[in-house]
Amino acid sequence: MSRKHKLYAAIIFLLIFFFSCSKDDNITNGNNLPPVGEYVVFAWNDLGMHCLNPTYDAAVILPPYNTIWAQVIKRGNPPQIVTSNLTVEYRIINNTYSYGKRNYGQFWDNADKLFGVTLEQNKGLNLTDPNVHNGLSGQMVAKGDHFQVDGIPLTPVDDDNVWDPYQVAEITVKDGAGNVLAKTKTTAPTSDDINCSKCHGSDPFLDILQKHDARHGTNLANQKPVLCASCHPSPALGINSGAKVYLSQAIHNSHADRNAACYDCHPGPQTSCNRSVAHTAADGNCMQCHGDMKNVANTIANGSRIPWMNEPKCAQCHTDVPELDTGNALYRNTIGHGGLYCATCHSSPHAMVPSKQESDNYQAIQYQGKAKTIGSCAVCHSGSKGKQDEISEFGEKHGGSNPEHRTACNICHTSTPTKTSDWPHKYQWKNRGTF
Repeated sequence: MSRKHKLYAAIIFLLIFFFSCSKDDNITNGNNLPPVGEYVVFAWNDLGMHCLNPTYDAAVILPPYNTIWAQVIKRGNPPQIVTSNLTVEYRIINNTYSYGKRNYGQFWDNADKLFGVTLEQNKGLNLTDPNVHNGLSGQMVAKGDHFQVDGIPLTPVDDDNVWDPYQVAEITVKDGAGNVLAKTKTTAPTSDDINCSKCHGSDPFLDILQKHDARHGTNLANQKPVLCASCHPSPALGINSGAKVYLSQAIHNSHADRNAACYDCHPGPQTSCNRSVAHTAADGNCMQCHGDMKNVANTIANGSRIPWMNEPKCAQCHTDVPELDTGNALYRNTIGHGGLYCATCHSSPHAMVPSKQESDNYQAIQYQGKAKTIGSCAVCHSGSKGKQDEISEFGEKHGGSNPEHRTACNICHTSTPTKTSDWPHKYQWKNRGTF
């Protein structure tokens, strides 16, 4: 065969291959899933966004405080969640200190007056284990079915002095001999993007104290710095006693009729902390789930809502999937498929995958090549549930320990069960293409 004929034959072969692959346009990724090892680790921030004050010399709402959870899974049939004979380390990438950046050092200078504890610089409060003060790197602690680090004293300024509310943590899993078994990254969000100066001028936190004094007959401006939760209980800080009016109730009620927006305080104009593609809007879409400011204040006042303890549930909107009703448990604390937390596959509150923030999508892309919910059929198919009329063929194409086409289930499962009732949420036939 001449070189010319060989070229024609090659072109014909490529055309046949292209059209055979394109015949079912429902398949978009084929079998090109990233490789995985014997262990995988998933990590997430517990809230999706932590807030802190920009200064700590006047009115103080929240300290620098961040919490990360992780689950380590040994792949298998079935997979196993592992917490023993392992160490899990964390470090904030390019962020090794907080004291000395902007005005954040005031937190450590005033920690005893504000929180009744003397802290070493760059060590944080810990509301879970009060005698343990974590830094910006260290070891996570095994907590039953997961690993956890509480009270990372993280600020939104890295070591290059760049302000970024979406800091990134690297998580490394090692065995007893120090060998690395798995590694990943997750967003460690924190923001001081609180726009109090919109109404309170160039020294907003002092102005807040002065206005409080004028309205309520207090003398806070002469006692600064003042922790707001020292009078108004804040369950976010584990403070549930004091004045009858919760801090959240007082703030929401005070600002409900003052042309304030959610993103003025819940960070914020620059941060846009609610970034899940399927759940957000230009204004954050906060009221869709939480209600407007007056509603927040009134429901706290009438006892039907406790701030930070009673939050919206997924089932509030997703009424078609009964398994999404978590009862009295918060999304971030709820366990689902195979003993995994909801956030293991879906990510943090306000940052559910796919997210507008690139670092939120890191693990989904690391393990399955696409920013979709972990295990979603949409990694390869044009919809999150594949083709309904092909479910009977799943076992032939995707089942067993050596499938024709690997699926995102194989991140954890070495052999994928073909019984759909064993799948997450019992495999409801609802096509959610973006998930």
